[in-house]
Formats: sequence, structure tokens, C-alpha cells
Amino acid sequence: MTAIAVPIQRLPHNTDTPLPEYQSEHAAGMDVHACLDEPCVIEPGVTRLVPTGFAIAAPIGYEAQIRPRSGLAAKHGVTLPNTPGTIDADYRGEVKVALINLGPAPFTVEPNMRIAQMIIKPVPRTQWVEVNELPPTHRGAGGFGHTGH
Repeated sequence: MTAIAVPIQRLPHNTDTPLPEYQSEHAAGMDVHACLDEPCVIEPGVTRLVPTGFAIAAPIGYEAQIRPRSGLAAKHGVTLPNTPGTIDADYRGEVKVALINLGPAPFTVEPNMRIAQMIIKPVPRTQWVEVNELPPTHRGAGGFGHTGH
């Protein structure tokens, strides 16, 4: 598999927070860490924007996707309210992760804690072709729950 070179910048307030990294040989996502000076408590039902201490330059034609960590969701009810979050190729600011606590108890985000995953994905450009009628399918216009499942 060919690696994609993506410029990453450690920001001045990030003195020891790890940059995104794979946790196993075949992991799809790189773990993203919280760049905090002190613990941050997220009360139930509350969303907090957590800094990561880095900025990236995703290549043109790619995006960085920020996704939840399954362990935080399963064990604590902590996830992302906008998943996947998209970091566009022209964004150069600090990557921040919106975490929401859907669990019943306060959750503490510790400095350097793994809080999300990041994946770099290609994004093709779309060119709309306006037509008078769409090609038919067996499903047709059947929407939410139309199959009974």
C-alpha cells in the first residue's frame, strides 16, 4: 500500500502531546490525542471542543475524517456529534475534536488521552448533470424503513 505524504505542524502550545499515530499494523485510523494542560470534564449532554495541538495540510483531492473511538463510545457514551468530521484540503487551523457525552456520568478527558481517530480519504469532485428523469431502479423512491428492516 502506498503512503500519502501529508504535511503536519506541531503547534507552539503542543510540547508533549503525540501526533496522530496508528496503534497497530493494520489499523485504518490514526489515534488523535487531546492537547490539554489539565483535565477537562464533560458533563452528560454537553459538547466540548478539544484541541489536538496540530494542524495539517491535506492534499488537494483528499480530506481528513475525524471519527469516534469505539472504546469511548461503548464504555462511556462519549462520541462525536458530527461524525465523520471533515477537515478540508484548504483548512490550516488547529484540528479540534467536538466530543459529546451521551453517557449518564461526567467524563474526564485527560491530557494526551486518545479521543478520536483520523483517516485521510480521497474525495472526488462532483459535476452535476441535470436530467428530466432519473434512470429507474427496483427500489425507486422508497425511503426510510421501506424494506421493513
